[in-house]
Amino acid sequence: MSIYNEGGFDVEFKSDNSPLTRADKAAHRIIKEELEKTGIPILSEEGKHLSYEERKDWEKLWIVDPIDGTKEFIKKSGEFTINIALIEQQKPVLGVVYAPALKVIYWGSKSGSYKLANVTCFDDFQSSFKNKQKLPLKSDTKNFTIAASKSHLTEKTKNFIEKQRREYPNVEVISKGSSLKICMVAEGVLDCYPRFGTTMEWDTAAGHAVCSYAHAEIQDWNQIPLLYNKKDLRNSDFICVSAHS
Repeated sequence: MSIYNEGGFDVEFKSDNSPLTRADKAAHRIIKEELEKTGIPILSEEGKHLSYEERKDWEKLWIVDPIDGTKEFIKKSGEFTINIALIEQQKPVLGVVYAPALKVIYWGSKSGSYKLANVTCFDDFQSSFKNKQKLPLKSDTKNFTIAASKSHLTEKTKNFIEKQRREYPNVEVISKGSSLKICMVAEGVLDCYPRFGTTMEWDTAAGHAVCSYAHAEIQDWNQIPLLYNKKDLRNSDFICVSAHS
């Protein structure tokens, strides 16, 4: 957040033309140092990506996106997140998604999924833990709400939205950056989030855990749940659907 607030930071571009800042690198370093204490291997967007031969027998691993929504970080929209997921047997069993600029944290595990606001540090998290909200929350909206990416709105997404407009009388499209879209589906604020085009495992793993334990679903278009630590780390096109839908 100190890098975010000071502004004027340099932006590099990776081989896939996605942006990278020193905040991505700093967050990766801090998270890696902590998670290494668990002895569980780590797959991070900004770390060294080991070959499938080296990681195929991992029964557990951490999947990390130090900053998801770097474009939103650069634009200072606040809609970027830190994503940490624990994967067992290719399925997310724990996920934490933190939006530091918005001061909101989501997490999901076998004890349920929750949201807590006004969190700027771990002391805030501990002191206000009793105020956590169990997901999904009740939704009063009469609209059918669809999430759309701020940076990746494709023709397929537009076609999906038009199809829903023909099926539902009141369709509302809400644009958000990063994994906030997945968390908002888990929360019940959004009915669905369709995603066409390339995403990587670290883009979805933590949010997937939050969804799973909030009775929401995230699966590909053949209704198969996304799996992790695959040979190809890219996800299929997927749709995320809330418990209310």
